[in-house]
Amino acid sequence: MLRAVTFDYWQTLVAERPGGMRDVRLRLWAEELARVGQPRTAEDLDDAFVANWTMFDERWLANTGQWGAVETVDFVGERLALSFEDGLRERLIDTFRIVAERADLVTAPNLEPCLRALRDAGLRLGIVCDVGLTAGVVLRERLEAFGLLSYFDAWSFSDETGWFKPAAESFWPALSGLGVEPGDAAHVGDNDRTDIAGALDLGMVAVHYLGLRHAADWLDEPVPSPRADHVLYDHADLPAALGI
Repeated sequence: MLRAVTFDYWQTLVAERPGGMRDVRLRLWAEELARVGQPRTAEDLDDAFVANWTMFDERWLANTGQWGAVETVDFVGERLALSFEDGLRERLIDTFRIVAERADLVTAPNLEPCLRALRDAGLRLGIVCDVGLTAGVVLRERLEAFGLLSYFDAWSFSDETGWFKPAAESFWPALSGLGVEPGDAAHVGDNDRTDIAGALDLGMVAVHYLGLRHAADWLDEPVPSPRADHVLYDHADLPAALGI
């Protein structure tokens, strides 16, 4: 009998609408740099952020440390030859918080009834999230605004643990907070390399959730994991899949 379920965050609990945070972030940067007399072209800004995301991907894939707002500002600032004077660096770092707080996010269909059913069955719930350029504290605030944070008893965000999935160290803070061993828990996520592999390596039940990715016409059609214990396209099906 399972005692707990952990969830990935992006594309599992929450998704960003297309043309969201990245476009707004570039606009805020352009406005701020023009205001301080260091204007850069839209093309130069875009190229710098593309290169920055490559740096993030390298860290994420190799699990060699976090690459968040601070690292991004320093990297992009050097690439654009910016002069960090009069608090410019701090203001640019803060744009990541501002953008994340304003981003047009949606929750997965049937998510709240699923969470309620799991909690009513006595299961404890957690989150295991690989953070990109938005801090875990802001991601939790967005969940709270959706009225969903109270369903979760513990969480593990990579900017706070220092570890990305599939490393066991990325899961353990949430599992410890839930008071369960891996074999007593399931993990639900959209990424085969991180969510499914990490869960299976720990002995957790692995659920590949593809509903948000399948519904997003701006993302590639997802490929179901051949190694997952369950593949689902609707959170409404999760309790039954777990025998709840």
